[in-house]
Amino acid sequence: MTRRSIRKRAALATVAAVAAVGTFAAGVGVAGADTGAKPAAKHAKAVTKAQVLGLFDQWNAALQTGDPKKVADLYAKDAVLLPTVSNNVRSDRAEIVDYFEHFLQNKPVGTKIESHVNILDTNSVIDAGTYEFALTDPETGERSTVKARYTYAYEKQSNGRWLIVNHHSSKMPEG
Repeated sequence: MTRRSIRKRAALATVAAVAAVGTFAAGVGVAGADTGAKPAAKHAKAVTKAQVLGLFDQWNAALQTGDPKKVADLYAKDAVLLPTVSNNVRSDRAEIVDYFEHFLQNKPVGTKIESHVNILDTNSVIDAGTYEFALTDPETGERSTVKARYTYAYEKQSNGRWLIVNHHSSKMPEG
């Protein structure tokens, strides 16, 4: 190759690189730009960590009523529950009510041990960590504690209410 040919190729490579960087930068600018979101979403109030933690308190209070339908009311229509003390995945209201009909017989009282809240956007959050349940055997009155890991995924519904869309709870492996 001649020097002139090398210089031409170098110049073309430089132009191509500058063009690519410019295109990438423009793409990043467009990706981060406001895409004309609905005014309500644009001005929606961000949920706080304290509010997310309060959603568990609301759920735990529903457990205390002993009414499985009140607990199921906190789950979205298409929610999925992977429960602590059942091998069955619950993916509709009837199945979720069925799980709580049995679980509530043990008069569960939940206590969070550790929480990690991720606020994904103004309409979706995840709360994951560990909790324990004080249980009372309905036949013997014997008390026990079940320690478990949990993940709650919540979505804010069109009516402004936060509902559980995914709830996974599993016993701790060591007990």
